[in-house]
Amino acid sequence: MKRMIVAASLAASLVFLGGCVSNDPLAVDANNENFTSADGSVTEVAPANRGEAVSFESSDTTDHSTLSSQDFRGSVLVVNFWYAACPPCRAEAPDLADLATAYADKGVLFLGVNVFDNTAGAQSFENSFDIPYPSILDADTGTLRLAFASDLPPSGIPTTLIVDRDGRVAARVLGFLADRSMFEDMLDSVVAEAAP
Repeated sequence: MKRMIVAASLAASLVFLGGCVSNDPLAVDANNENFTSADGSVTEVAPANRGEAVSFESSDTTDHSTLSSQDFRGSVLVVNFWYAACPPCRAEAPDLADLATAYADKGVLFLGVNVFDNTAGAQSFENSFDIPYPSILDADTGTLRLAFASDLPPSGIPTTLIVDRDGRVAARVLGFLADRSMFEDMLDSVVAEAAP
């Protein structure tokens, strides 16, 4: 009887662990080598306490366009720092894609910042998750990470920032975007601020 219980437990474990196997090449390549864990902490900054406007420009994007901070002035901007093999980045991607679509009519723009992948890897991720917004490829230069380094830096991957209409960082989620409703509340709060 004891052997049957052990055998049944072993079989159940193999079935359970077998569910973790994937034919997705991004998931197969996934490892934690470049993953910097973050605790999911949330920081909000009152308008009067926000730092200087962030300034950047990059022509290294997944959609082959040139983007600069000036392209986003006057709009609330959500910036997500990610890379394709990052497990929490993959987990939060569907919510970010959905939020980008849901908030488009409210004048909210989204921008991804890929910190590790080449163009093909980043585009594959964006296609897999139907990401409706562009990403800047920041692996080689670190330009975007440096641009956002002063007030609330993206010191973990993923990190999601909310930037106000003046280009100042208003909020940061350091790590996995676990609580979508909380993020929507923060985003709604920045959207409700008076336009410049």
